[in-house]
Amino acid sequence: MQAVSVRRAIAALRDPSRTVRLATALWLVWGVIVWNVVFDQVIVSAGRRYVVAAEVAVKGTATTPPHFEDMDQWMRPAVTRALWEASAAAAAIVAIGLSAIHFRAPRSVL
Repeated sequence: MQAVSVRRAIAALRDPSRTVRLATALWLVWGVIVWNVVFDQVIVSAGRRYVVAAEVAVKGTATTPPHFEDMDQWMRPAVTRALWEASAAAAAIVAIGLSAIHFRAPRSVL
């Protein structure tokens, strides 16, 4: 019984309209994953730079007395930059994927 259902599932994937829908969904999921990874990486990188700057500021230098760094001055621009970079990366992936599907899919399916 299971062999028959597996064969039906494989046969269903051979249907061009289902294949196009599956490929579209996979490219969109890939875009969302990349957006999250890029956004997180930019935020983490900015957080690390802030921690280093805060450490240097608290210790002070020969020319500057010890002071505290404002986290908002470091992280607010990082959020904006993360939104733009993540959106650009995800948009590029989705555009490439959907255009590849458009050019490869049979005309009867689109």
